[in-house]
Amino acid sequence: MTLPACPQCQSTYTYEDGALLVCPECAHEWSPQAADAAPEVEAARVVRDANGQVLADGDSVTLIKDLKVRGSSLVIKVGTKVRGIRLVEGDHDIDCRIDGVGAMQLKSEFVRKA
Repeated sequence: MTLPACPQCQSTYTYEDGALLVCPECAHEWSPQAADAAPEVEAARVVRDANGQVLADGDSVTLIKDLKVRGSSLVIKVGTKVRGIRLVEGDHDIDCRIDGVGAMQLKSEFVRKA
């Protein structure tokens, strides 16, 4: 039996975990019944940077404002380049890793496409 590819990132390395299918690359989980059902047309969510450019997974962005890190005295300076972003749902649009800081969530209104 072959498992379906991940509906989010199209990875073929999916596996079963109890009643769910899991993608090890993007950590997306879904039920097998949803995979068997006819694919529904999703409204594509468009994330734009401060200049109106459309952002996509894997893009590089640059900060346009100094950002304070919550719970720390650290400030991420304007002009900091962030590579390999990942778009997510929620009030913060971007998951990323910033050198010297670690994993962060950013709002798209504070970045521009590099």
